[in-house]
Amino acid sequence: MPLGTLERSAPPLFKQGPSALSRLAAFSALALFLMVADTRFQITGPVRQAIGTVLYPVQWLMLQPVEWSRHGSAYFQSLQSAQAAADAAAQKLVVVSQQAHQAEQLAQENIRLRKLLELRDRLNTPAQAAQVIYDTADAFTRRVVIDQGQVHGVEQGVPVMDEGGVLGQVTRVFPLVSEVTLLVDRDQAIPVLNIRTGARGVAYGDPVASHGGGLELRFVSANADVQEGDVLTTSGLDGVYPSGLPVARVVRVERRADSAFARIYCTPTARVEGARHVMLITPTAGTDPARPTAEPAAVLKKGKQK
Repeated sequence: MPLGTLERSAPPLFKQGPSALSRLAAFSALALFLMVADTRFQITGPVRQAIGTVLYPVQWLMLQPVEWSRHGSAYFQSLQSAQAAADAAAQKLVVVSQQAHQAEQLAQENIRLRKLLELRDRLNTPAQAAQVIYDTADAFTRRVVIDQGQVHGVEQGVPVMDEGGVLGQVTRVFPLVSEVTLLVDRDQAIPVLNIRTGARGVAYGDPVASHGGGLELRFVSANADVQEGDVLTTSGLDGVYPSGLPVARVVRVERRADSAFARIYCTPTARVEGARHVMLITPTAGTDPARPTAEPAAVLKKGKQK
């Protein structure tokens, strides 16, 4: 191809416009003009409102993942804090319930101790306080162990009672502790007096579960005046228990035609199942007045003969 046929000017595809510096100056001037005009005349306010209205759904959609992540983290944080608060509240509730239970137990114990002190003030015999440590492991006996022994002056056969009445009798003494056999034990018996009728009898331990583990008033005639609700107290005839101490209450009377004796079941007034504080009473045998000797009777007989 001859060189004369080639155009010396650049093809339209490669034509260059204004220079970059010219365009920068023009656009800078336009931006400065628009800023000054917008400041003075607020000419771009409607445009911004229209663009903001159009772009708001897009902005809302773009912000949703951020909001979801923020709300999700806040939810888990609030859930953890709620669980921690619930655990703290549960622990506090346990502590408060324990304190309330202890306060109630102390109140009940205080009432029992007051009754025990009042009962001691009414007694004319010396008494000694003690505390029940535990029940014996023998399943065939009804015995408890108290924290007073030989070093404390406890002797075998000493009556034991709580705020409700006679509880039992000391049957074994060790240096530091003693063993008390309860009234409901099958080997125990106590002379009693019916307050309503004045009749005397002997109550024996009745550990049978069907009868509630109480006492049985034996060898009472079938036609004897005994009713449910009669209160039995110590008669004082055995020289061990002081007279007038509460022992039991009659709960059932069975009279059979084929038997000359009635079956009388009683429940002890003492807390045989949960006694905690007890009192040891000096037996009345040591305080009884001495019996008169035969010498005054012989002198009186000689005087009559004269």
